[in-house]
Amino acid sequence: MENKEIVKHISGKLGRSQADVNKLIDGLSTVLKNSCAVMDTVAIPGFGTFEPKKKSERVVLMPNTGKRFLIPPKVVLNFKVSNVLKNKLK
Repeated sequence: MENKEIVKHISGKLGRSQADVNKLIDGLSTVLKNSCAVMDTVAIPGFGTFEPKKKSERVVLMPNTGKRFLIPPKVVLNFKVSNVLKNKLK
């Protein structure tokens, strides 16, 4: 499902305009970005939990050249589905 289809579906369910739904989705993504930037967890009841985790730097070996590369540390966003949503999907 693409973004336009999701927005159209949500706007039909909520009875709101597609512009309003786009604003809601942009607001949610802004909250996730800002919270993850300061390493805060965002929990949405009935949906799931977004949790940022730090991955440490590591050295990898390229098999075809034999050279070693340093991969810098980074922050990744993990998502854990809530039990409510998991049970609805079963």
